[in-house]
Amino acid sequence: MSIFKAYDIRGTYPDQIDESIARKIGAAFARFLDAKTLVVGRDMRTMAPAVQDAVIDGILDQGCDVLDIGLASTPATYYAIGKLPCDGGLCVTASHNPKQYIGFKLCREEARPLSSDFGIPDIQKLVETDALAPRGKRGKRDQIDVRDDFCEHIAGFARGIKKTRIVVDYANGMGAHEAPGIFARIPGLDVVPLFDELDGTFPNHEANPLKESNLDVLRAKVAEVDAPLGLAFDGDADRCAFVDEAGRTVHADLITVIIARGMLERFPGKGIVYDLRSSKVVPEEIARLGGRPVRERVGHSFMKETMRDQDCIGGGELSGHFYFAENYYTDCGVLAAIMVLNQLSKEDRSLKEAADELRRYHGTGEINFKVEDKAGAMKRVEEMFADGKIDHLDGVTVTYPNWWVNVRPSNTEPYLRMCLEADTAELMVQQRDKMIALLGEPI
Repeated sequence: MSIFKAYDIRGTYPDQIDESIARKIGAAFARFLDAKTLVVGRDMRTMAPAVQDAVIDGILDQGCDVLDIGLASTPATYYAIGKLPCDGGLCVTASHNPKQYIGFKLCREEARPLSSDFGIPDIQKLVETDALAPRGKRGKRDQIDVRDDFCEHIAGFARGIKKTRIVVDYANGMGAHEAPGIFARIPGLDVVPLFDELDGTFPNHEANPLKESNLDVLRAKVAEVDAPLGLAFDGDADRCAFVDEAGRTVHADLITVIIARGMLERFPGKGIVYDLRSSKVVPEEIARLGGRPVRERVGHSFMKETMRDQDCIGGGELSGHFYFAENYYTDCGVLAAIMVLNQLSKEDRSLKEAADELRRYHGTGEINFKVEDKAGAMKRVEEMFADGKIDHLDGVTVTYPNWWVNVRPSNTEPYLRMCLEADTAELMVQQRDKMIALLGEPI
């Protein structure tokens, strides 16, 4: 399977990505952008220092200077790209993937992401054709520390957060590098940390907060210390998951609504972007708050460009990415947490109370099916529900007045992913079972 994905470059080390490949990727990245200066950061994985050195070596060979920010989360790297004079940059990271993975998240100027729609296929072609001879005078590498500036910047979004205790599971990932310094700047915030030592072997659990079992320790600690909420970051800290005082996961579409309340109070009438897997409570509430609901495909590169194009102040994805125009149109897990704490403090209620109010509909969550003929399976969905409203923004979505379903192909695995929601639990189960009969047993 190719290391060149829809939104980044990612693979296992050293069989898919090693220092030689990293050097070529660095050179191709600089060549594609015709860059004079690029920012490079890295996560805490065991191979990340060597891979970062190699990718920087490739960049320098192209006559491009490097601002090396060292150990940095993906959001901190985005911040540096947005803040510093440069032509773009990358973070050496494999996000939430297991310890044997490494990769690169790449941006051009203004922290605009590269993707399969723009940039990544060009870099792939350069790497595979090996047309990357050194050119010009070799660039220079400067070390720059942006951590304090980043922490100050993100903490500056805190507004009137009341004295409260929260539990934070860092999963031994990059959140532990910066979030403690951010939280320490917020008076009255009592943080109970879990797994706050950087460790690229992830000795406690995977750094993937979408996997419910990875939240079990967080739930237990929330109950033990009587905290009103818990947070869990993924490996590179661009995502955040939330659990309430009862240990129940509050899914990201509901968090998007809570964050949107504060955004639309400060920026009336602006757009809020959401992905098409979200509950229909999301567009309903955005419209009720006077905002413009903007529906988009799954994927951070699409969300960020749509935010710019359609004058959106922020938004969120079901995967736990939350986006902020005030933060260079990028995603940041700890900023999402601060925005939620802001809003709960202003409304003087708990996360559980805020979320329960929004649980009006009944959804399946995302269900995966292993399907060899993805296109054929989606065509069968259209044929079965031909009397519904059908669109193809991302895969196929069928909408009826009292239920909807989206089936879309995975960008990285031989799976179809399905989300379904209905007005009643009974209807949800009925339609879910129809989809399983059509697509096969879920994996």
